[in-house]
Amino acid sequence: MNGYGYIHETAVVDPGAQVGEGTRVWHFAHVSSGAVVGSRCSLGQNVYIADRVSIGDGVKIQNNVSVYEGVILEDEVFCGPSMVFTNVRTPRAAFPRNRSEDYLRTRVGRGASIGANATIVCGVTIGEWALVAAGAVVTRDVQPYALIAGVPGRRIGWVCRCGKTLGFSGGAGRCGDCGREYRLEQDAVAIIREG
Repeated sequence: MNGYGYIHETAVVDPGAQVGEGTRVWHFAHVSSGAVVGSRCSLGQNVYIADRVSIGDGVKIQNNVSVYEGVILEDEVFCGPSMVFTNVRTPRAAFPRNRSEDYLRTRVGRGASIGANATIVCGVTIGEWALVAAGAVVTRDVQPYALIAGVPGRRIGWVCRCGKTLGFSGGAGRCGDCGREYRLEQDAVAIIREG
């Protein structure tokens, strides 16, 4: 333990990296010098956080995930094991595109979850509380509360903040688990009452 939280002896936190209080950095993880990681986060085994990455509070990044420059994770985001972020639309070894201005911004909204082995193609925004299924490939923006699956990823439904699938009747939906109520209007979901 130290001022950050817990940093495993095999992990590397470069000088200049900002790591919030209570954050845990596990085996063989690497946080680069210009990264900002919030409080109460968990960075699993073999996680890499690149320079100039911004990670909010309460984020959980499972094993074998690399968060490259250009990626912004808001509060309470979940990244499943071995999911992938990209940051260059047209990578070429013969024509390097490895400068900050080459990287496209990818934003993952508050509370969103990305399943194991999913791929997030750079330049998209994943809306708050969305859920990307395991193995999905996200190539375009994802609406808040959307449930995305497949290759390429398509919306197959809607989810509650608690992660359970929502059903709608006449534009109204209620989570059977937590009781939150939602409205579906013009192909967008909004919460209208907390459970």
